[in-house]
Amino acid sequence: MTQVLVQKASAGAVPLHCFRQAEFAEHLDSLPSRQAAWVRANGFTAAAGQLCLLPDDKGGLERVLYGRDQDLGFWGFGALPGRLPILPGGSRSPRPYRLEGLTAQEMRRAALAWALGCYRFGRYRKAEGMKPRLLLANGADLAAVKREVSAIFLVRDLINTPAEDLGPAELAGAARDLAKRHGARCKVTVGKTLLQQNYPAVHTVGRASSRAPRLIDLKWGRSGPKVTLVGKGVCFDSGGLDIKSASGMLYMKKDMGGAAHVLGLASMIMEAKLPLQLRALVPAVENSISGNAFRPLDVIATRKGLRVEVGNTDAEGRLILCDALTEADSDDPDLILDFATLTGAARVALGTELPALFCNDDKLAEKLLAQSASEEDPLWRLPLHRPYRRLLDSQVADLNNVSSGGYGGAITAALFLQEFVRDKTPWAHIDLMAWNTSSRPGRPEGGEAMGLRAAFAVIADMAR
Repeated sequence: MTQVLVQKASAGAVPLHCFRQAEFAEHLDSLPSRQAAWVRANGFTAAAGQLCLLPDDKGGLERVLYGRDQDLGFWGFGALPGRLPILPGGSRSPRPYRLEGLTAQEMRRAALAWALGCYRFGRYRKAEGMKPRLLLANGADLAAVKREVSAIFLVRDLINTPAEDLGPAELAGAARDLAKRHGARCKVTVGKTLLQQNYPAVHTVGRASSRAPRLIDLKWGRSGPKVTLVGKGVCFDSGGLDIKSASGMLYMKKDMGGAAHVLGLASMIMEAKLPLQLRALVPAVENSISGNAFRPLDVIATRKGLRVEVGNTDAEGRLILCDALTEADSDDPDLILDFATLTGAARVALGTELPALFCNDDKLAEKLLAQSASEEDPLWRLPLHRPYRRLLDSQVADLNNVSSGGYGGAITAALFLQEFVRDKTPWAHIDLMAWNTSSRPGRPEGGEAMGLRAAFAVIADMAR
């Protein structure tokens, strides 16, 4: 749907004037009396989300007035494609709209929201018709916006695809397609070969499924900083023998949301041709139930050599991530960044729309939070509180995969992962929902990218 954004148009663009309510009265006084009367007759005051279509002398559309929603920020523009008429233009293309009164930065954000507001997951139903187009102005970088939009659409499409059609093999296929598109290298280690290559935890979690587990390893770039991305790729999570309830299992097609984020972020990096060495590691499994499923209180091996007692088979994401993080740390990266739909505890603490950030490096955390604020892509830092490490102690192994007691679950999960990354390696862990529980402008219900743009901005700065 990036074709809804253009920088040239064969027909004149319709001006779309954006106002805050407090500043509109002055503009109303400057309108011709005929148009001012029309605006008043339609009750337009530039209240949040209001639209007013102003006709020209021939009954066509001369311009549009729009009341900006301060609470929604730039996301408010994501509602416009569903509310504006599609106007005939030249060369069989609809006449575009042109946002007025915005800076280049505001224009870029508005264009992002506009395009994301056009997203529909169309794999299983007929695609909807044409959407209104937006003409970018004021020097807004169309290529950068399209890069963001394409990455977010990829994340949404992967998460929205049901597990029947997106298992470990299909997730690996998506990574291979991405690698081929950008000239990257992609290696996939499958099934029992995981044991031979010393990824025992990935194999243990995924062995019960009829669809073999695998580790996806994508590499791109040969010089510059080393950036390694790690994403949780649980393509469906039944909970294992500690089985989830029906309601808890309902949305578990999204449990590979971390993997989707890693592929989306990798696509942005490669599309932008950032001068760095990129590596993306995705352990891809299905946490199923069968006769060979791993059991509560089993003790399993990990790539690092630590033995983990299984306190709960439904805490499987951290088990596959620990092998991937160990491998990620093995070639001395300048940054490890992992994304995972890891804990319900993070959602209890911060809700569904605010990802939890954990980081072992204060400077890196500050950069991520600064870009989160700048990009309006929210993250919230929670502590790696070391005293809670004792809650992961095991009497029979090096550590347990869950904490004793029900408190601080997002923190203890992050502390578990920290065991598999060296202190000297800058590492950040983002525990996210990856799902919109209801529709909002630019963000329809379903799979969602969270923290992606903030992470890209930090990585782009590293590459400068």
